[in-house]
Amino acid sequence: MFIDMSAIVHSWKPRIKSVPSQLQNLIASMISVKNVTLSFGKRVLFDEVNLNFTKGNCYGVIGANGAGKSTFLKILSGEIEPNKGTVEITPGERMSVLTQNHFQFDEVTVLNAVLMGNKKLWEIANERDTIYAKEDFTEEDGMRAGELEAEYGEMGGYTAESDAGVLLSDLGVKEEVHGMLMKDIAGSLKVRVLLAQALFGNPDILLLDEPTNDLDVETIGWLENFLADYENIVIVVSHDRHFLDAVCTHVADVDRAKIQIFSGNYTFWYESSQLMARQIADKNKKMEDKRKDLLDFIARFSANASKSKQATSRKKALEKLVVEDIQPSNRKYPGIIFKQQREVGNQILNVEKLEKLADGRKLFTDVTFSVNKGDKIAFLSKDHLALTTFFEVINSEATADSGKFEWGTTVTSAYLPNDNAAYFANKDLNLMDWLRQYVPPHVTDVDEPFLRGFLGKMLFGGDEIMKKTSVLSGGEKVRCMISRMMLQDPNVLILDEPTNHLDLESIQAFNESMINYKGVVLFTTHDHTFMQSVANRIIELTPKGIIDRLMTFDEYLADERVKALREEMYGSAVPA
Repeated sequence: MFIDMSAIVHSWKPRIKSVPSQLQNLIASMISVKNVTLSFGKRVLFDEVNLNFTKGNCYGVIGANGAGKSTFLKILSGEIEPNKGTVEITPGERMSVLTQNHFQFDEVTVLNAVLMGNKKLWEIANERDTIYAKEDFTEEDGMRAGELEAEYGEMGGYTAESDAGVLLSDLGVKEEVHGMLMKDIAGSLKVRVLLAQALFGNPDILLLDEPTNDLDVETIGWLENFLADYENIVIVVSHDRHFLDAVCTHVADVDRAKIQIFSGNYTFWYESSQLMARQIADKNKKMEDKRKDLLDFIARFSANASKSKQATSRKKALEKLVVEDIQPSNRKYPGIIFKQQREVGNQILNVEKLEKLADGRKLFTDVTFSVNKGDKIAFLSKDHLALTTFFEVINSEATADSGKFEWGTTVTSAYLPNDNAAYFANKDLNLMDWLRQYVPPHVTDVDEPFLRGFLGKMLFGGDEIMKKTSVLSGGEKVRCMISRMMLQDPNVLILDEPTNHLDLESIQAFNESMINYKGVVLFTTHDHTFMQSVANRIIELTPKGIIDRLMTFDEYLADERVKALREEMYGSAVPA
């Protein structure tokens, strides 16, 4: 959905105000949020929020699930009207919003869907074409057409189609698709087209809600580079920490009905808030030593080697930062702690020539490898169904068409599936009784405090543990599943997209837990930071066999031999 801000200003004057004309020449592009308040019934989502977003900066909006991040973007775009307050933007600025409605442009060609991203340019082109199509073309029509042609040219209209085509190709949408109707292309391609639509025409203000969803790592990398050099205002909501770190100059923290802007990217915000919290708790350390630690921390983060515009802006912002600007976070992080009942032996998992087809398509073939002590293996594939199916096979929840696998006798595994619906089939259970089902035989003396402790680690406290599983959100179900896994005292963990549905706090805690875990981890995730920081071995499943390398995720992506091998082993078997 793309918003014509001038139309909003005229039709909705109480909410969005123009900046006085005498100030226009004194200020750069800006969005000002003044006294914005929004509540739904008794629940106050935002209370007297005051913020400024300025040109040349990228703001990552973070906060717990349900805190109102996406709602805040809708307030900025005009889709939701606050109960009180205003959003002011510099006059004449064009705002572009990544639409969440994947069916809105179904009857439009792919190329035209992108061109429609610049609403004014699209309307000028349509008016011009309508005039030229007239049979009774008048002198007045000629004058108007001339005006439109001039405006069209000034806005880059004559290169618009080629610009849109390049943008689509950069995002992995091949040229043969550009003339197809949106309704006739795959959902994964629609996401890329709508992203191209949002980026098209260099908008002054760009609002992106979860732009990396359903993108592969190469396309996310392209988007990171594009936004890192973007000169205008970007405001983005994302759960992808690697993406936030790559593009953000500032973090907008949504917490307890307020929003605060902090200099730096997500990792700087997280580590600085944790450092400040530790310093407040340390009563013995001298104040001057604490201050020196904070200044050293700031200096380390500001010394960024990247030359991108966003990195330079972030460096300048951090250099201006004073210690007093750093605040401890109010966030609560779950306690994800896996203990092993026993250390795993030398025989862990042997897989030999596994093969699986789905609807006549090879998901994987000739999968042969052995798992060793200390392995933390990240599994990749361009076809996510291959990964989920593989994990289901080695957990005996699906059957391979051929091949075999064997677990060692010392293995105690815990599995986090991508789809956990089967674990919550009995909707009458409360959380306490739900968890009680999964207590392993070696655990005795299971009383209420014991179970409450495991649920409490995942932030289920007080009366929450008595609520029914039928009312749980997606994130709450994953947290319950992690409680269940911790109960098993496993020495092997199998994780299929472990960060799905989780907020950034839970993702961060889960990530750190996997780094520190002493057992074996077999996992797949779209979270780049999780993948890079946990895995010491990469196995990629392809329709023509596997690629198996002892290296980190970033090393794997950069390896030229691996790139050539991937191209050879996929061919055209899996559509982009």
